[in-house]
Order: sequence, then C-alpha cells, then structure tokens
Amino acid sequence: MKQLLIYILLIGFIGTAISQPAKLNSKTELKQREAKLIPFAEDMINAKHWYLRFVADSIFTRGLVQALKVKNSFAYPFDSIKTVSKLYAPDSSFRIFTWQMMKDYTYYRQRGAIQMHTKDGSLKLFPLFDASSFTNAPNDSIRDANNWIGAIYYKILLDKDGNKNVYTLLGFDENGPRSNKKWMDILTFDEEGIPHFGGDYFKFELPARDTVKNRKPVLRYSIEYKKEARLKFSYDREMDMLIYDHLISEENEPENLYTYVPDGSYEAFKWTNNKWEHTNKLPSQVLVNGEAPIDNAILDDAGNVNQQKLDELIKKNKKLQIEEDKEENKSTKPIGGKKKQQSQ
Repeated sequence: MKQLLIYILLIGFIGTAISQPAKLNSKTELKQREAKLIPFAEDMINAKHWYLRFVADSIFTRGLVQALKVKNSFAYPFDSIKTVSKLYAPDSSFRIFTWQMMKDYTYYRQRGAIQMHTKDGSLKLFPLFDASSFTNAPNDSIRDANNWIGAIYYKILLDKDGNKNVYTLLGFDENGPRSNKKWMDILTFDEEGIPHFGGDYFKFELPARDTVKNRKPVLRYSIEYKKEARLKFSYDREMDMLIYDHLISEENEPENLYTYVPDGSYEAFKWTNNKWEHTNKLPSQVLVNGEAPIDNAILDDAGNVNQQKLDELIKKNKKLQIEEDKEENKSTKPIGGKKKQQSQ
C-alpha cells in the first residue's frame, strides 16, 4: 500500500508536468513530452503489481493524448517508447497506436488509438476500446472504435476495392493463460472519415480443411494456438501473399485450440478480385536454385500423422519456451512490416 501511495504522488507530480509544458517549438516540446512518457510506458507493461500497471496506463494515455495535440505531431515517431506499437498506413493517411494491458495471466486487454493525418496539423483522434470480453463471436461483425476487437498490430497492408481503400491489419493477442491469437482484421473509413473494423473481404476454398472457415459471415479472421508455439503469419513480398502456419492439435484434441501447433505446412491468403482468397495448402518450402522440395509437414496428404515428426515438433517447442523463459525484459512491441505500398 505504501508503494502505491508513493506511486500516486509521483504520478500526480509528473502528470502535472506532462499536461503543462513550457511554450516551445513543436519538435522540442514533443521530445520533452516523450521523455516524460517513457517511464509510464515501461511501467504499464512491466510494473510488478497490476494496480501499478493500470495507473501507469491511465497516466500514459492522458500524456500521449496531450502530446498528440501538439501541432504537426503526426510526423513525430515516438521511437523512444518501446512498449507501444506505432504503425503508419502505407498511404500515410493515418497511424495506429496499440499496446497491451495485463492484470494477470487470465486477463489481457489491448488499448489503442487512430491518429488521422490532417492538413493543418491539428489532432483528429479515434480512441479504441477493446470489447473482446463482451462477445462470443468476434469474427462475424463490423465494429467501430468503441467496440473494437483488440490486438497489438504489427503490419498494415493496403489494397483497393474500386475507389475504396481497404487496410488489412495483422495483430497479436496474448489471449489467455494457455493460448495466443493472431488476428487479420479489415479497416475501412466511411464517407465521413469514421473508421470501421471488419468487412466482407474473405473467400475460402470448398471444401476447406477447417470447417470453422466456412461459417458465415467471416468479417475478420483469427488463429488461436498453444501458448508455447511459434506461429508465422506475415506477408511474403515475392509471392504477394499472406502466409501462415497450418495448425494441428499435438494432443489429438481438436476441440481444444490451446493444443494447436504448426505442423510444417502452410496456408495463405491472396488479394484477388477485391477479396482475400484463401489457399488451403502451400508447399512447405519454396524451391531454391533447382533444389528438390522438402516436405516437413506432420500430416500427409491422406491426413495421417507422422508421430516421429510430431514428437520432434513438441520437443522443439518446449526447447524454445525454455530459452524464452531465460530472457529478461521481454518486450510486447511487434515489428511493423511492408506490402506493395508499405507501412512504416
């Protein structure tokens, strides 16, 4: 309790400093504000107690909004704030901030905001409120900023549907104590410039390997998998496709998504005819310099499991987890990526 009181007093002092800066030029003022935000950005992720993380988040959020009110803040990168993902749209029409709040290993929520690029340098901001805990069907609805399905975004892609810009967001969500999720969401803006998440931009092959993909509508796409597993979900520039690992249950419990791990094969999405068209299976490795293909998939074409490969995969995942547990100061900041017109 003593620690909390000291922290609140410190926050009050620094919060005043954040909200009442001296009159400076924009760049200098933004640098000073950023420097004051850094300890709160660190504490909202790494503080020992959940209440300290929540208080730090509150102060950081207020301080960030004040910083963004500084004229022409859109061009300022906030690179020193390492615990927040900051991605510019490929066309520089907006940028999106996302980060994560954790109460304990059963409670994760994402926070975020969209800052629009304005001609006069003023602030136009859409705060994002994570409503993930209030729905059992997050994939079948178009949502606004007030009931966003939260994720920490690490890539923005831009495509066209006629004259309409369609932004595809790839994000990460720690989800819960036993599984993580990766999200593929759609962001569009209406005629009034209001953001909307989700859209009828997914098309799946029939029959699909995974029956979940055939449930309609699918307005955003997610993959849930074992906490210790490592899932690839990224854009391949040469193939011009979004590629991700196909998953199977390593415990032969397909109803429990927290048992799912990559099996060595891949699935993909390709933007075709204004849709993300899904491909069930890609070769495990792309041929290089005439080499013969090597298939590391655990499942053969008949759907049979190669137990030896599955055992090797389980051992590999456990080894990766042990190595990660030894690392200190884990960061939740994803690394942004690029596509065609590319995010920064």
